[in-house]
Amino acid sequence: MADGLRVLYVTPELAPWIKTGGLGDVAQGLPAALARAGVDVRILVPAYREMARAFPTANLLANFPEWGGALAAAQLLVAEAAVPLYLLGCPAYYARRGAYQSPAGADWQDNHLRFGLLGRAAAALASGETPLDWMPDVLHCNDWQCGLGPAYLAHLGGPKAVAVSTVHNLSYQGIFPAAVLGELALPPGAFSIDGLEYHGSVSFLKSALFYSAKLTTVSPTYAKEMQSPRLGFGLDGLLRHRAPDLVGILNGIDGEAWDPARDPHLARTYDAASLDGKAVDKAALQREFGLPEDPRIPLLGVVSRLVEQKGIDLVIAIASELAERGTQLIALGSGQHDLEKALSGMAGRFPRAFAVRLGFSEALAHRIEAGVDMFLMPSRFEPSGLNQLFSMRYGTPPIVHRTGGLADSVMDADPAALEAGRATGFSFDTPTAGALLGAIDRALEIYRTPKRWRSLQRAAMARDFSWAAAAPKYIEVYESALAKAARG
Repeated sequence: MADGLRVLYVTPELAPWIKTGGLGDVAQGLPAALARAGVDVRILVPAYREMARAFPTANLLANFPEWGGALAAAQLLVAEAAVPLYLLGCPAYYARRGAYQSPAGADWQDNHLRFGLLGRAAAALASGETPLDWMPDVLHCNDWQCGLGPAYLAHLGGPKAVAVSTVHNLSYQGIFPAAVLGELALPPGAFSIDGLEYHGSVSFLKSALFYSAKLTTVSPTYAKEMQSPRLGFGLDGLLRHRAPDLVGILNGIDGEAWDPARDPHLARTYDAASLDGKAVDKAALQREFGLPEDPRIPLLGVVSRLVEQKGIDLVIAIASELAERGTQLIALGSGQHDLEKALSGMAGRFPRAFAVRLGFSEALAHRIEAGVDMFLMPSRFEPSGLNQLFSMRYGTPPIVHRTGGLADSVMDADPAALEAGRATGFSFDTPTAGALLGAIDRALEIYRTPKRWRSLQRAAMARDFSWAAAAPKYIEVYESALAKAARG
């Protein structure tokens, strides 16, 4: 059924060039898997400075006019890539450092225009306005930054694609003052409860939730959680109303980029049959971070945005207890200044136990996944999560709060699961420092029995989290959306 299906995949991020979280990885992996499944898929992403540098020979396909309001004119460029890649060129909007924020961490004041333009261009390409000889059947939009695409599409006449939207994190909603409606060249009628109005403001994400024929999110458990007041962030009522059209599909990972048997970033490659190679990566990582090189010391890892959602404060709260237990911990990430400062302070207090690197490095993230013994993800909520999938692939049992995609992907090492050979990590039910420490203690107990630990590692490595498993589920959503549109 996928043969002949045409999809325009619109994203504000695309790894490895522009990435602030898991969305960039999804945009890299899912379209490629759809293409392998027979879908004619093309990607649309802003021509950020990083994208322009990565594809300096991109060819001009068309010029977009000024669509009214305060939206700038733009260009459509095409770059050679594994999946056909369209770049939305507008130097006034995108030729700057930072996708959403300035280097100082402040949101760009014209983000409504920058991503309003992305939505408007997507709608043009997905309708009779397209300057191309190709028009998609499905317009697939991602997160609030693409959220106006379905609204623009709904207000265009003539032939057009059906809209599908994916929510990667409901807590980021793209809310702006009502006055921006005119700047975005949307009709006044769009500003209503049956539209993109949200408590007197314009919500890009609500636009996606209201105007799209079908909705997806990044795990089955998160699809349920986001319909609750606790994790619905004010949109739970609309999501409950749209529940028949909402599907949770667990994210996949790129099995070629994340493969310990052929990862070029590692000191020593390994697989489930040769896990001794992982010890070489552990020693190399300890040396790289200036920690005592000792194979007997349990080494914990964190690679994360340093924000409250990720539960980093819970890790900081148990620093003394971790040091007392004779563990080491390596952390990589950036985010809130107070959490960066607290993590750095933790490393300063216990320099032989903890090491912190502020910022992000893709290569270092690979080395941490391979070199640590266990990986911490105490997120208060986690729509999908990717690092727990990377960790299992690398034989690094994750320790996670049982929420969202973490609940859907990690099988807790309780006695029954261990006995059956199904356990892949450790879960805890409440996002508290005590619960996290309890899960770490359970992991340390099994770690001290190498035979049981090896069994746990190999069970984790045997799980299939490739995009090949997720792509058919998206194709089903596309076909369901087209069938719904056909019914009127």
